[in-house]
Amino acid sequence: MKSNISIEITLDEDKMPETIEWTAPGGGIDAPQKAKAILLGLWDGAEKSALRIDLWTSKMMVDEMNDFFYQTFYGMADT
Repeated sequence: MKSNISIEITLDEDKMPETIEWTAPGGGIDAPQKAKAILLGLWDGAEKSALRIDLWTSKMMVDEMNDFFYQTFYGMADT
């Protein structure tokens, strides 16, 4: 069985993220959901290296970034 998570990024004229939207139809998220930031990390076992995409929109404030990183690291400690 396969499942897809789709992420759509709209860029402004300077090629900076303007909007981030995602869907996960297999998980019941059929309508696009808005997000202000995304941290995506993938592990390449053959190369033994991490591949990362870290994006945030200009609407994301510094205090939100602090909360986002804190909650991300806190969540990793639980896994």
